[in-house]
Amino acid sequence: MPLFAEAAPGRALPAEVVVALKPDKDPDKMLAERESLAKALGSSLGRPVKVIVPLSTAVIIEGLSNGSIDLGYLSATDMVNARDAGAANLLLVGEIDGKRSYESVWLCLKDSPHKQIADLQGKPVAFASRTSTSGYLVPLLDLKKQNLIEKNPTEFFGEGNVWFGTGYMSAVERVLAGEAEAAAVSDYVYDKDKHLTPEQKARLRILAKQGPVPTHVIAVASSLTPEASAQLREALLDFSEKNPALRDTIFTSRLVETDAKTHLQPVEDALAFAKGSQSSQ
Repeated sequence: MPLFAEAAPGRALPAEVVVALKPDKDPDKMLAERESLAKALGSSLGRPVKVIVPLSTAVIIEGLSNGSIDLGYLSATDMVNARDAGAANLLLVGEIDGKRSYESVWLCLKDSPHKQIADLQGKPVAFASRTSTSGYLVPLLDLKKQNLIEKNPTEFFGEGNVWFGTGYMSAVERVLAGEAEAAAVSDYVYDKDKHLTPEQKARLRILAKQGPVPTHVIAVASSLTPEASAQLREALLDFSEKNPALRDTIFTSRLVETDAKTHLQPVEDALAFAKGSQSSQ
């Protein structure tokens, strides 16, 4: 039985299209971006568009399921959960510098003596959150692949040494404060200029990389007809090409079509291992 009640099949494109963005920024600070996106996408669709930022990803998945949300910007992990709930299908994915994946990294202080993950045995570390793809699921599976753990991270880092944050910066701040030896986050936290100040970045370095991590996706409500989904796809592709600056601000990168199964497979593998890890704790 799906996690949420299934919406009626064959729903036509509504008079007003509702787009939900993943709540990883301050919604109030995104007001201007939301209004610009609604205007640009509405122009491509020829109908009004409403852009919202719900309090949680669970709200987006429920909205996709019950028909109150038509499009959702989600992580690959959230996409798998939405698909498994019967709520949505993958419509488009992000393409960063020509690639549809990025890497997870461990960040440590620049003057840290550690040279590899193996040096962190028995040391305190920070994960971005329990649901983060690049900030937990992918690095967790990598620890298993390196034979550093069997089931869960405490086997290697030690009891009381594994901390889970509420996002990338919450984990990085533990390292900067000297409360963790390393933090697992996305590579763009360090490589781009949207998260760290120049002063913070100057104090950090990349200790290790792991991946690939599938890029974020645009999910479309599975209750919509194929024709409605196609309309939304074409409008988003048109928006992606005509509004690169706004697109990159909201979606990080250009939007492209790809095979859903291939794109989501790394997350499927990481989720499968993480579920086994949780059941053993």
